[in-house]
Amino acid sequence: MFRYHTVPVTPFAQNASLVWDDATMQAAVIDPGGDLDRLLSEAARLGLRLEQIWLTHAHIDHAGGAGELARTLGLPIIGPHPGDQFWIDALPEQSRMFGFPPAEPFTPSRWLADGDTVSLGACTLQVRHCPGHTPGHVVFHAAEAQRAFVGDVLFAGSIGRTDFPGGSYEQLVESIVTRLWPMGDETVFIPGHGPESTFGRERRSNPYVGGT
Repeated sequence: MFRYHTVPVTPFAQNASLVWDDATMQAAVIDPGGDLDRLLSEAARLGLRLEQIWLTHAHIDHAGGAGELARTLGLPIIGPHPGDQFWIDALPEQSRMFGFPPAEPFTPSRWLADGDTVSLGACTLQVRHCPGHTPGHVVFHAAEAQRAFVGDVLFAGSIGRTDFPGGSYEQLVESIVTRLWPMGDETVFIPGHGPESTFGRERRSNPYVGGT
């Protein structure tokens, strides 16, 4: 069975998520932006075998710790989409700009595209490319568990910023409507910041995309 545990990290309170197959305890961490000691402590407490790093996008608060974690534990970095290559290249500059510890450069072991899958034990998640917040943003959908890890595409009551380089409001709304809503109203999403919500609740009440 697919399980997850969310750990807010970095001064931006970014939701890093430990995800795993509870039959094998094979695990991945989604968006390890920082506070790696805390993430590793939580993984150990839960008895997880951390084997992969999954990235929704390459902003500093989501990807800042990925290079160090990959190097120290020998883990593959999976994602995001190649559209975020320039954000990966800019991680050292991002860390200086926002006062983060220096981010180690990295090259993803595997880029992701719309329609790809990622797996942990018997658990398989679908990958959807959802540009708008960044050009290479992806979302991980655990269909059987009715959970989606959406990074900074959608929040409870809000949507991702589109004023960064490569952002597009029109693309973001299109991503939400054509890629997220079809996952179903009952699907619970874990955003990059703030509390969980459901797609149905946001379809009804979100002031940016409600009624779409």
